[in-house]
Amino acid sequence: MGKTVTTRVNEKLSDRIDEIAEEEGLDRSTVVRKFLADGTENWLIEKSLEDYEAGKITLWQAAERCGLTLWEIIQEAREREVHVPYTVEELEEDLRALE
Repeated sequence: MGKTVTTRVNEKLSDRIDEIAEEEGLDRSTVVRKFLADGTENWLIEKSLEDYEAGKITLWQAAERCGLTLWEIIQEAREREVHVPYTVEELEEDLRALE
């Protein structure tokens, strides 16, 4: 059983939600739940990739936090043009390790 969340929105947003619900053949509550789910998922991915870019977490940790596979988070990073925090020093260290 879910929890009830109540919020007040302006008339313009309410009208848009109603238009979308009608176009999709859904009720208002279903549309709002879908938007909340999509919005929170998008926020979590964005925040996780920001933390990855800042070097706070690994890409594996970002994927795990978001409930995505490594390949899915890599795709998200590509689409969002996330900078990979890989320094020249790390490259040199990796090259030395190969010798």
